[in-house]
Amino acid sequence: MIRLVRSFALCWLLVLTALSASAQIVPPPSPEIKSVKYVFLFIGDGMSFAQQQMTEEFVQKTENRGLVINAMPFRSITTTHGAYVFVTESAAAATAIASGSKTTSGGIGLDAQGNRVETIAEVAQKNGRKVGIISSVTINHATPAAFYAHNRSRGNYYEIGLDMIASNFDYFGGGGVDRNNDRDNEHYKGDIYARAQEAGYTVARSAADIRAFKPGGGKVMAFPHSGAIPYAIDSKEGDIRLPEFTKQAIELLDNPNGFFIMVEGGKIDWACHANDGAAAIGDIIEFDNAVKTAFDFAEKNPGEVLIVVTGDHETGMLSVSHSGTGSRVYIPLLANQKVSRDVLVPLTERFMRTGGENATFENFKPIITENTGLVFTDEGRWRAGNLNLTQNEMRELETDFSSSKKAVEENASGRDRVARTMLRLLNNKSGLTWGSGGHTGMPVITAAWGNQAEPVAQAVRDNTDIGKQLKQAVGRSPFYRPQSVPLIPVLSP
Repeated sequence: MIRLVRSFALCWLLVLTALSASAQIVPPPSPEIKSVKYVFLFIGDGMSFAQQQMTEEFVQKTENRGLVINAMPFRSITTTHGAYVFVTESAAAATAIASGSKTTSGGIGLDAQGNRVETIAEVAQKNGRKVGIISSVTINHATPAAFYAHNRSRGNYYEIGLDMIASNFDYFGGGGVDRNNDRDNEHYKGDIYARAQEAGYTVARSAADIRAFKPGGGKVMAFPHSGAIPYAIDSKEGDIRLPEFTKQAIELLDNPNGFFIMVEGGKIDWACHANDGAAAIGDIIEFDNAVKTAFDFAEKNPGEVLIVVTGDHETGMLSVSHSGTGSRVYIPLLANQKVSRDVLVPLTERFMRTGGENATFENFKPIITENTGLVFTDEGRWRAGNLNLTQNEMRELETDFSSSKKAVEENASGRDRVARTMLRLLNNKSGLTWGSGGHTGMPVITAAWGNQAEPVAQAVRDNTDIGKQLKQAVGRSPFYRPQSVPLIPVLSP
């Protein structure tokens, strides 16, 4: 027993010694960042190593190419903790990225003491640049809001909408304004869209009107949806997607003084909260295509562009591995999924509500196969790399179908149970394991390319470093123009 105690004490002594030694390590000073004419910041909400690895494997196997974001030459591991918490959330993380200051959970554009902090976008505007803010979720959601708003709570959507107008930024695009006409709000001053028009914005609410914008037309808001943009997996022909918003912002904002554009892939996070691998992959590919749009612009403006890509935190505790597949992965199987969970849940509910006597599990099987590719066989045995359901999996689906149907009939919670099981089984057979439905403390990757990319990447150790470095990149003139930087190749196997 004494020997055991001594061993335990020795282990802790070694740990404490290591921690003490690491605490004395002083990081090298951050290099000075020179001003760059065109600065892009792309934020994949909820995106970390595993999300990028999963999507890389998918496009390598299905399209024989790699992701642009995974081929960027300068990369760093970035911590994401909040002011007083290890696991952050989007408002605190985005405020840290946008301003260089840690804050409390839920705070927007304020430091941990509640003081207003200046953002990259505000520094850019102050230095004569034009500013664009784009997101696939609602434009007054936490991440985009952190670049223009200052509020104690991310939930004060109406006040954040007023801050958006007051920012006087030049381009807002993507998802619409949440609670735009909140008449019960104590600060109510009229509909946000109407207020924006009174403030000199041209507000377009249809794809046709948005596509009609021309350079030189002044400040614009481009919101084809009242809420978030649908997932890429659920998109319809003619929809305006994240890459098109990015391309339009570039065209409308290009000017001799340069610009700062922030683009958020916000629904990556939502898909990971739902443990929906296929929906996450679709939105990461779309996010990557938006980054590719910035590279297309850089090719025409050599030596004048800086592109930075990061995540605000990890969501879902994703692992690209599953014990049920012998740790082999079959990510392309996710191509069999036809809709996101957001569409699948109401689809199953509708079947149960309207099917009457025909709303049986036997009649529901074709819906499972059609939307996930999962196959019912008489054999009911697992085989690596296919979507055959085992006997146990079939029984599990039947049980959860009955539970969901009962919840629908009683208008109770649990109506989504069978849809969740369908996607979990598909994810597991593909080689994915989700350990959580929430955020984690996992670090993220920050990648940079172009003018000043190397010193930016060298300086980024924590998410606050992004704000500090990019404020320098947008904050001074004349612009520093080095020799042109070669464009990165798209990875191939």
